[in-house]
Amino acid sequence: MQLFVNDLTVMDFSYLCPRRGMVGESWIVDVILDGGLNEESMVLDFSKVKKQLKRLIDEHVDHKLLVPAEHQYAKVKHDPLTDQVNLDFLRPDGRSIHLHCPPEAYAFIYSEEVTMDSVSQYLKEIIATELPDNVQGLTLMLREERIDEPYYHYTHGLKKHDGNCQRIAHGHRSRVKVTKDGQPCRESAAYWATRWQDIYIGTREDMAERAALHLSEHAEALDFSEHYLFAYESSQGLFELVIPKAESDLIDTDSTVECLAQFMADEHKRLAPTHDYQVFAFEGVGKGAIAYA
Repeated sequence: MQLFVNDLTVMDFSYLCPRRGMVGESWIVDVILDGGLNEESMVLDFSKVKKQLKRLIDEHVDHKLLVPAEHQYAKVKHDPLTDQVNLDFLRPDGRSIHLHCPPEAYAFIYSEEVTMDSVSQYLKEIIATELPDNVQGLTLMLREERIDEPYYHYTHGLKKHDGNCQRIAHGHRSRVKVTKDGQPCRESAAYWATRWQDIYIGTREDMAERAALHLSEHAEALDFSEHYLFAYESSQGLFELVIPKAESDLIDTDSTVECLAQFMADEHKRLAPTHDYQVFAFEGVGKGAIAYA
């Protein structure tokens, strides 16, 4: 007997890619359980599937930075005194990425690349230990939202958030819609799909001096003149990030979806002040904010 649950949850996270850098992503999760019937004549109660499996996925992937731990670029060191983890992703040509964060900010995928297959295997091994004896098989199907309009992948951190959004490197795959003088304007939406393709969106007030950062031995000798340096402390701990300027964009506000929507609308108004704009900015799948300028 098989039990299926479609759209179990959406995982919003970022991952490190040797080619693209830091990539914000949103994957939808479908699940199939194989097993015999229990004393309730069920494979597993739907409420337990939705609650338990979603909890495990959220705990181990959602709002984290996924690291391909077996890739040659990835260097990880845990400091037992501070319980912080230094991560160096030593991409060539000055494109290295460095973090100093609590361990909960990361998920280490033991593969050379973060893919749907490698993440599915990672989650299956975790979930399998929590399933009842009558469940003998588990299939996780990860998929992207189908988007037929412009979209972008972005990463950010929200230091004022009291939940996991405060982690400095988590992200989303997000569609964007723009109307110009009341009419849909695909060209304006495409502008953001290009500008914010695989981008880190940082807040200027979170920029830090090099001397204040807890750099690893791998990072100490590197030239960061073409990098942005960020640091902040929130309820989950201290978060630091060094990332190439070419893969970042700076804003003056927090990077909530509300602020991003307004930033986008204001930018269009600045570029074409005689027109009126409405921006629908999504944060992952099925949610977002609307702003006007």
